[in-house]
Amino acid sequence: MSHQIMPEEQLNNPHTERLIRRVKVLALSYFGISILTLVAITVFRNNPVMVTPAVWVRGSIVVASSVLMTSFVFQMARGRSRAYLRLRLVSAIMLVAVVIIIAIPGDFPLWMKLEQGICGILLLGICIIVNGKQLRRTYRAR
Repeated sequence: MSHQIMPEEQLNNPHTERLIRRVKVLALSYFGISILTLVAITVFRNNPVMVTPAVWVRGSIVVASSVLMTSFVFQMARGRSRAYLRLRLVSAIMLVAVVIIIAIPGDFPLWMKLEQGICGILLLGICIIVNGKQLRRTYRAR
C-alpha cells in the first residue's frame, strides 16, 4: 500500500505533534534559505567569483530538494508513511552532500559553503528528529 495513512490516534499524540511541528519549521526554513540563495545567485550571476557554474547547479538542486522535503513533511503530517520514509532518505542524502561540499575544496565560494553550513544544520535537525524513536514508532511499516 503506497498510500498507507496512520490512524488519527497515533498522529494526535502530543509528543508526535510537537516533533512534526519542529520538522515543519526546519523544512520550511531550509526551503526559505534555498529560495533566498537562488535569488542571490540570480542577482550576482554576472560575478564569476561569486557565482560559478557549480553554484548554479547546487543552488538549483537545493531548491528542488527543499520543495520535495517540504512536500514530504506535510504529507507525513497527514499520516502518509511513504512520505515519512522519503523524508528520511532525502534529508540524509542532502546532509551528506552538504558535508562533502563544505569539506572538499573546489568550485564553491565561501559564501556558498556558509549557506550550505546553515542548510546542513537544518538538515541535521530533520535527520535527528525523523530518525528518532518516537517518529519511527509512529510511522513503522505494517
